[in-house]
Amino acid sequence: MRMNECIIGVGSNIEPERHIASALTALHRDVAVKAISAWVKTAPIGFISQNDFINGAVKVETVMSRTTFKKYLKNLENKLGRDRTLPKFGPRVIDLDIIVWNNEIVDDDYYVRDFVKNSVDELNDKSG
Repeated sequence: MRMNECIIGVGSNIEPERHIASALTALHRDVAVKAISAWVKTAPIGFISQNDFINGAVKVETVMSRTTFKKYLKNLENKLGRDRTLPKFGPRVIDLDIIVWNNEIVDDDYYVRDFVKNSVDELNDKSG
């Protein structure tokens, strides 16, 4: 069975310490967590009258396909209480996005959001 390596962007601005910890606990249970980036505080984008976000990235290995893993992440967001009726750039309990899949950048946020690029690059530097 082929192992897929993935870097997930993680963010929250509603009780971020609690929700990020819950997301990491679930990831540790369900996939092989290889590395976690530093956590950074970032200002909201677009809809600015909300709390700052805590953002970072997690490198994992999984036997799930990309499609299955994306569904897994969406289900995890739902379990943690993500409200999908809020505005796209509004407050969120947790945001889990696949940024890199098997060394291929698959999310354009890598190119437009410095905090995403920095977290991903930090994880890639850690694994040498």
